[in-house]
Amino acid sequence: MANSTSASLKLTVQATGENSGTWGQITNTNLLILEQAIGGYDALGITSGATLTFTNGALSNGKNKVLKLTGTIGGAVNVVVPDSVEKTYIIDNATSGSHTVTVKTTSGTGVTWAATDKGTKMVYSDGTNVVDTAFTDLSSDYSPQLSANLDTNSHNIIIDTAHSILDENSNEQITFTTAGSAVNEFTIANAGTGVAPSISATGGDASIDLNLTPKGNGRATFNGQGKIQSVAEKVTVDAGSGPSGTFPYDVLTQAVVYTSGSNVGNWTLNVRGDGSNSLDSIMDTGESITIAHISTNGGTAYYNSAFQIDGSSVTPEWQGGTAPTEGNINSLDSYTYTIIKTGSSTFTVLAAQTQFA
Repeated sequence: MANSTSASLKLTVQATGENSGTWGQITNTNLLILEQAIGGYDALGITSGATLTFTNGALSNGKNKVLKLTGTIGGAVNVVVPDSVEKTYIIDNATSGSHTVTVKTTSGTGVTWAATDKGTKMVYSDGTNVVDTAFTDLSSDYSPQLSANLDTNSHNIIIDTAHSILDENSNEQITFTTAGSAVNEFTIANAGTGVAPSISATGGDASIDLNLTPKGNGRATFNGQGKIQSVAEKVTVDAGSGPSGTFPYDVLTQAVVYTSGSNVGNWTLNVRGDGSNSLDSIMDTGESITIAHISTNGGTAYYNSAFQIDGSSVTPEWQGGTAPTEGNINSLDSYTYTIIKTGSSTFTVLAAQTQFA
C-alpha cells in the first residue's frame, strides 16, 4: 500500500512498510505542519489577491493558524482557500486602500471585510465555503462581562429598535426608538417608585457644564411639570447709542437686551427669530416666550412707541390698560413682552413698562 495525503492539512499518511530510512523525516515534517496549523503565523501580501497554498507533505502558507493580510490594494481582492480544505483561521486585514477583501473558497461566497474594515475575524472553511464565526452574536451568552474598557475603534454599537440597556438590577433602562434610520427617541424608564432618573456630569474640576445643543434652530423640549433649581438667561449688553428708528430684537440670541447708551429717539421694537428666521417659524401655535428690553434715558423721556413681530405691526395689551406715551428721564426703563402665538403669524402680546432709578 502506498502513502496517502490527508484532506485538509495535506499531511503524509505513511503506509505500513513504506519509507524505510525516511519515515523519521516525513514524521518531523508532519509535526511541523501540525505546529503551523495550531500556532503558525504568516504575513501575506495580497496587492492583487492570493490563493492559499496547500502543498502535499510540506509547509505551506495556507496551513498557518494566523494570517495577516498586507499590502496596498487598488480594488476589491479575494483570498482563496481551495475547495475541500476544512480549517479554522484567525485573519487580520491590515491592508492599505479603501477596498473590500473577501476570504472565500474557490466556489463559495466567503467572508468580506468592508472597504473601511481593518480588523480581525475568526473564520472557518467547511470545505465548500468560508464562514464567519460571528462572535458578535452573544445570544447564547447570558452574562457576558468585560475585563477592560470597550473601545469601538471608530465604529458604532447598534441597538435594535425598541431594545434597551439595563442596569445590573434591571430596574432602570435606556430605551432607543427609531424612525426609519434615525434615532429620534431616548427614554430612561423603570426608575422605580420615588426614584428620579438622573443625568449627571462627574469628574473634572469643581464646576462642569451640561450642554444640550439642538441642531440649527431646534429646541430642547421639557414635557410635563418642570422644577428648576437655578437658571441664567442670556443677556446682551449694547454699550452703543440707544435705539432709535426700528430696533431688531433677535430671540434666538438672547432673552434680555440692555442698551446702556442713552436713547436718542423713540423707537419701534421688531421682534424676530434672527436675521434669517422669523419668530413665526420658530414658535408653534399655543406657545409663548417672554423677553425684556432695558433702555437708558438721559434728560429726554424717549420710549418704545411701536411694536412689530417679523416686521408687521402688532398692538400689545399693556399692563394697567393704557399704552405708555413717554419714558422716564434719567432712568432705566424695562419693557417686558410676553408673546403668545395663537395661530399662523397671529400673536397676542402682553406688555409692561417699569421705571428703575
